[in-house]
Formats: sequence, structure tokens, C-alpha cells
Amino acid sequence: MEPQEGGSVFAHIPHVPEVPIYAMMVAFSRDPSPLKLNLGIGVYRTEGGKPFQLNVVRRVERLLVNDTSTFKEYLPITGTAEFNRLSAKLILGADSPAIKENRVTTVQCLSGSGSLRIGAEFLANHYHHQHTVYMSQPTYAAHPAFFSAAGLAIKTYRYYDPGTCGLDFQGMLEDLLSAPSGAIVLLQACAHNPTGVDPTLPQWEQIRQLIRAKGLFPFFDSAYQGLVSGNLDEDAQFIRLFVADGGECLIAQSYSKIMGLYGERVGALSIVCKTAEVASHVESQLKLVIRPMYSSPPIHGASIVATILKDRDMYEEWSIEVKAMTDRLISTRRQLFDALRDRGTPGDWGHIIRHVGLFTFSGLNPEQVAFMNKEYHIYMPCDGRINMAALGPKTVPRLADAIHAAVNIGV
Repeated sequence: MEPQEGGSVFAHIPHVPEVPIYAMMVAFSRDPSPLKLNLGIGVYRTEGGKPFQLNVVRRVERLLVNDTSTFKEYLPITGTAEFNRLSAKLILGADSPAIKENRVTTVQCLSGSGSLRIGAEFLANHYHHQHTVYMSQPTYAAHPAFFSAAGLAIKTYRYYDPGTCGLDFQGMLEDLLSAPSGAIVLLQACAHNPTGVDPTLPQWEQIRQLIRAKGLFPFFDSAYQGLVSGNLDEDAQFIRLFVADGGECLIAQSYSKIMGLYGERVGALSIVCKTAEVASHVESQLKLVIRPMYSSPPIHGASIVATILKDRDMYEEWSIEVKAMTDRLISTRRQLFDALRDRGTPGDWGHIIRHVGLFTFSGLNPEQVAFMNKEYHIYMPCDGRINMAALGPKTVPRLADAIHAAVNIGV
């Protein structure tokens, strides 16, 4: 239908609601209360609510600004070669046989989200098996969109058990066992978002054996390496299990949380292949996926990452800062658990200290979350997910008061 004279050709487009997590950010910014508390979007924050900046990152930025030899030329389609090499080394290990045998191709992408989206598009174009992706129930809210946008079907496997606030491991195994051979399985490498529940190393080994025996294809999302154990290598060991068996997989990495580079959009996609020749072919096709999307990635954030990863002293400084960030998360969990226990808040809150990473599934229902927002100006998703990295000694008591009130009024 032709638009009326003077009318818009887009007049037929309906208005859709804002993405919930971003709508929450807007509501928080408009709230005049000095006591407001943002526990929503996954950002590691200071006590004052600002994104935490790592000292080593600040130091590198000053070095880059003062380096007159740097330039702002377009990067290659695949990004900075040094950044890609170091990113693969970070996630797979310095002694990885796959790297030594040139079986890994890595491309710089727009953070973890862009890495997942490029990986999804690549699989839709070149993975000639099942075009179905199995992901945990629940999973990161944006995960389904990354894959459905590429035309892949979405199914789920059981993961979180509300009864125990832990892993439904048996249900997970049963659902993966019933998946058709060749199906893609999205796995969060560590610090599961939104639950804070991770499999143990022996459970990961069982998952690996099942996936390989069934001929499923693993795609890892690694956004929190180092923020579970405080050790960068230890948090990558689950992915390395899958690479050590000689099988193939995709790995999306993000430097947003682990280096505080949220707005720089720095990430990488690595594809581990059977042979060096296959890896070369894969890289050539990845270029064709990236070119019509954004042509080439930005340079600044990748330069920061590469500078830190290639310098022994800076890498050690970064590792120490990551450990300190993790220790604070663990301490904050204990503080919140103790505060709820001291108040006699009904319920078992032990899951708060059992969960890992940035998030915990509190067990609060949407009505309780709404009550806390209205009465205490606390902003968090309606599923009760708490960003533990947004809390500190001054704000934990206020959150504990809010939870205690919400639980006791029986909303």
C-alpha cells in the first residue's frame, strides 16, 4: 500500500516495548532517590555504583595516548593479528596442541555479543547438520536472539533447579542425551548468567563425554574467565577439556567484565578445527560473514587488551586485579548471607554463597522484586537475579532489609 501524501512509509510499524534490562536502566537514571540501587545489568561496579576501572587498563590507556607511533588506520577484517593470537592463548592455554598445530582460527569481534552473532551466522551458513541450538533454561536473555537472527532454531535443556537453587545435572544430561545428533549446544564456560550455578569439573567431564558420544557440537560463551576461582587458567579448564580430546568447537570471548572494557566492545571468536587446512578455510569464510556486517572491528580496545596480554608484568598485574575482584565477589556473598541470617529472614539463603561469579538467583518472585523497587528503590530483573558485583559493605544492609521486608509481608 502506498503511503498517503505526506505520510511515512514506516507508519505501519508497531511500537515495541524496550528491552527490559535497558528499560530498567532508564528507570534507574530517572529515579531521584539518593538511596537507589542498581542490581540489574551485569557490570562490575564500585561502591558508588560506577563501573570499576582496572589500574592496569588505565595505565595502558595513558601509554597508548602518549604513543605518537600509533595510528587509526582500518584494521583487517579479522582484526588485530596479535590480539587474536593472544586471545586464543588466554582461553586455550600457552601449551595448547590445537594452537601449536595451527588448528585454531580467531577473529576479533564486537565483544561477546558480536562473537556469538558472528559464530551463529557462520554456523547457519556452513554447518550442514542440525540447525538447532540447545541452550540452558534459563540463559542470558540475549542468547536466543543471537541465534534466531541467523535462522537457527532454539531449544532448551534443563539446567537450574529452583528447589535446590542449584544445578539440575540429571535433567541436563537427559535433555542433551535426547537431542538429535549434530545439534549445537551452547554452554557458558563459567559464572553462569543468570543463575550463578556452574557444573563441577567431574560433571563437565560427563557433559563432554555425552556431547562427543552423541555427536553434538559445542559452542562456548566465555564472558567471565577468572571471576569464579580468581585464576584465569582454572576458569578455562572446562573449555580446554573439549579441545584436548581433538574435537571441534566454537568459543566466544568477551573482555567487558574481566578488563572493565564494556563500552570498547572487545571480544574474539575462536573456532577449533580438525586440521590447519580446515582452519584456514574457516577463516576465509569468516571474513565473508564479517565484511557485510561491520567490515572491520575497532582498534582502541583491542590495543589495550593486546598490550596487557603480551607484557609479562602487565599480565601479572591484571591477574592480581582479577583475583581481587573475585575475592570481593566472594566476600560480598558472605556479607549478604550473614545479613539475612542475622535478620532472621525466612528461608534458606545458603545458595547465595554457593553460587559463583557476578550473579545469583535470589529466589525472589516478581511481586517481591516489584515491592523492593517501589519501597526501597532497588532495581533488578523480575526473575530475582542479583548482580553481586554492584554491592558493597554500605549497600548490602539496605538490600538485606529490602529482602527481609519483601519476604515477610508475603507478597
